[in-house]
Amino acid sequence: MCGIAGLIHRGKRSNVGGEMTAMLQALKHRGPDSTGYAVYGEPKEGGYVMRLKVAEAEDMDRGRGIHRVITDRIAEVEAILDEHGATVKSKHAPREYSLRYVLSHDGDTGDMAQHIEEVDGVEILSMGNGLELIKDLGDASVVAEAYGLDDFRGTHGIGHTRMATESDVDIKSAHPYWAFPYNDVSVVHNGQITNYWIMRREMERKGHRFMSNCDSELLAVYTAHNLANGVSLKDSLRRSIAEIDGVFTYLVATKDQLGMAKDTMAAKPLVLYESDDLIAMASEEVAIRAILPQEIDTFDPYDEEVRVWQA
Repeated sequence: MCGIAGLIHRGKRSNVGGEMTAMLQALKHRGPDSTGYAVYGEPKEGGYVMRLKVAEAEDMDRGRGIHRVITDRIAEVEAILDEHGATVKSKHAPREYSLRYVLSHDGDTGDMAQHIEEVDGVEILSMGNGLELIKDLGDASVVAEAYGLDDFRGTHGIGHTRMATESDVDIKSAHPYWAFPYNDVSVVHNGQITNYWIMRREMERKGHRFMSNCDSELLAVYTAHNLANGVSLKDSLRRSIAEIDGVFTYLVATKDQLGMAKDTMAAKPLVLYESDDLIAMASEEVAIRAILPQEIDTFDPYDEEVRVWQA
């Protein structure tokens, strides 16, 4: 079933971490297996925030040997950063298998990211100037507490509560998805893509990588490919309705925009609220009312509807 949510503030920063947590916790009944956030904070000019995992959460039950494996993987990652001339400004591990680095790097970031992911068991969840992508098992309250999200300030964010239906209950299969190695692009999705394997092979022939077998990851890769080739976010969303088969509602965030698209059947729900200062949307109105308890007017976007908002 799954639940998606997103919000964007116009002209100001807010506690988007706390707001997204409230919205996603209100959608817990739609997907209790995992929760994910893509939140956009103050851009790191000349630098990057890199979020990565060096193991799956369930790996931690394998005994003491996994701790040595994790230590070795982190050492390999940091050796690669040094090899590529990256300077680590700060490092934080909210969980043993999940790390956050703030880096400065003047070289080919895509090449460095690809080298890092050659380390067995390592996956970059996001790398960007403003984007921080956090996902883990459990509901929003559990994930927010573990990763310190309740006080995250920024302009916009998207999030997802997942009920696993066709892939495993693990971090790799959780949303949101970042499209390696494109800076600051993230996607959450509710639905099913029926031409996933055809589209995936097309993207792989163009040199794109996939880290899961979840059809939702295709939307991130597809969007990032279009943006990298000069297509606007709005045009990419419009193209997806014609080129991607299935039932879907999805949200896309970039460094300064938030967009949404619904397929031709509009079978997957989305409720939208819009004011001069704030746009909020979610699979159910209860999530919007979690941050706007006063009387508000909401509406459901139509089939094939595409919208993009600027931070």
